[in-house]
Amino acid sequence: MGATEREGYVFETEYSVIQQKGAVHVYKKGHFISELPFQFEGNQPSSEQIENVIDQYLRIK
Repeated sequence: MGATEREGYVFETEYSVIQQKGAVHVYKKGHFISELPFQFEGNQPSSEQIENVIDQYLRIK
């Protein structure tokens, strides 16, 4: 999964299949802003789940 750019932010996703945990890292102008942790099931998080994490962040920022 590549980086997603929205509203001036860059969102990069990383995850661990063994732990079933992931995080979306938020950057703005190359600077780290926040980490958005989440859990998932299966071999990788779905793109829909990642989009939901990003959408939620953008709503509350």
